[in-house]
Amino acid sequence: MRIGVIGCGTIASAVVHGIAGDGHQITVSERSSRYSDALAEAYGNVTVAGNQGVVDASEVIFLGLMAEVAAEVLCSLKFRENQRAITFMAGASLEEANAMVQPARAVAIMMPFPGIAKGGTPIMMLGDVELVQEIFGRRNTVFPLDDADEMAAYLCAQAVLSPVARMVDDAANWLGDRVSDKTQGEAFLRALVASSLADSGAEALIEALNTPGGYNQRLRLHMEESGMSAALASGLDALE
Repeated sequence: MRIGVIGCGTIASAVVHGIAGDGHQITVSERSSRYSDALAEAYGNVTVAGNQGVVDASEVIFLGLMAEVAAEVLCSLKFRENQRAITFMAGASLEEANAMVQPARAVAIMMPFPGIAKGGTPIMMLGDVELVQEIFGRRNTVFPLDDADEMAAYLCAQAVLSPVARMVDDAANWLGDRVSDKTQGEAFLRALVASSLADSGAEALIEALNTPGGYNQRLRLHMEESGMSAALASGLDALE
């Protein structure tokens, strides 16, 4: 495909890294030059252009702008009727993005994570599943959603990633004070959590680790009694 990227920040750059080896012709905007120049240097099929140059060169356009500046940037550009846009903007609905790119069509909204650069990441999306699957599905898992309300709920729930990372980091620091190789200890905990959840549903894993009097059960019960579950639920409610 001929793919354009308007707004080449951290996430959009990761997206390009993830698909640059798939044979697409990719044009990225000059903003931000730190990322766009590095991409053009790394891949022979990536070029840099101004925003209108990106639009002119592309049939599918990724919108990686901040929602608060998107209207100002996009409404000054001339799109074509046969173009399709995929938006990464969490702060703008698919309908709002669509209004900004007329007469082109914003056909999908997706929320990439930095891991998309290497693949193996989940992609929550709303809209044209076939297009998103075609571009990203060979290396990642696409999770299609039914409507904007589901997208909003997923956006809230995905925020559990930071608290989970905080817990692993805290446990790694605790472990690091007691072992000779702190780095190895953290690597062990990361691998433990990632592999265990990759191979099992959360409820099934909790049950498997529910040996009466075992380390996992005792720590989980301690944290639940300390209000962990209630704090998570109230935090998610606040985000919603």
